[in-house]
Amino acid sequence: MPLVLQPRQLPHPPLAVDFSGITPDRLAGRPLEELAGMMVLADGRSSPLGSLFHLQGSPADEVLQMVGDFSHVHSIGAKMARGLLLVQGSAGRHAAEGMTGGRLEVAGDAGDWLAAEMEGGEVEVAGRAGHNVAAALPGSPQGMRGGVVTVAGPVGDLAGARMRRGLLAIGGGCGEAAALELRAGTVVVAGTLQRGAGLGMRRGTLLAIDGPPPIPATFARGALWQPSFLPLLAMRLARAGFRPGGQAPHHLFHGLWQHWHGDATGGRRGEILHRPLPVAR
Repeated sequence: MPLVLQPRQLPHPPLAVDFSGITPDRLAGRPLEELAGMMVLADGRSSPLGSLFHLQGSPADEVLQMVGDFSHVHSIGAKMARGLLLVQGSAGRHAAEGMTGGRLEVAGDAGDWLAAEMEGGEVEVAGRAGHNVAAALPGSPQGMRGGVVTVAGPVGDLAGARMRRGLLAIGGGCGEAAALELRAGTVVVAGTLQRGAGLGMRRGTLLAIDGPPPIPATFARGALWQPSFLPLLAMRLARAGFRPGGQAPHHLFHGLWQHWHGDATGGRRGEILHRPLPVAR
């Protein structure tokens, strides 16, 4: 049986719990009594893990299952290197931040800074996510640097901001400035994109499935064509379980796409791809 955590019913539950260091790879091999005595920050004060959560099972197989509402628990899976972490509910801010390997699955929603500066592994969120998904932390020059992140629902502002490498796929819409100052990597958005998408892009690809986003004035129109890499991208997204609107990825990438080169301030080595508007008759 994997290690299972469930929130205790406390008369005064904490408003915020920091789960930094609570990852399957770091818990493996430790007895349950030792895990229960591990200290975590709850509202800024150190508290034993077992005083806040029921623990049962074993972490030997590097599987950690979190059952219940964990939306007040932050840094879930942060810096995880291997293993499987399952959240049977919602997760708080900074989930998978700096993650280098393993897999995080969130059955509900995720807070701000999901997968910020992630370097490897896989993240799958069945609901929505907040601002700064796969983005750079404040003052940092680079955001996500590797791995695959899929979010089935919409996300907030600055998704993929300053991404350096990796794949971010969003099944719903985005807030403002998606792929802001993108360094490299691929951002796929199945829903509506707001203003500022791709602004300051240096390299990389922003792919808008739903139709043309507001194109920044610093982008130049390119060809109308069918990029050869799209079938490979569809295969990768299919392996990650990405099915926006219940459709398999290969059904979404057929036909011609309008290509835009930008940003002019970064040498126009990045690209925005979207479906062309229907021709009026």
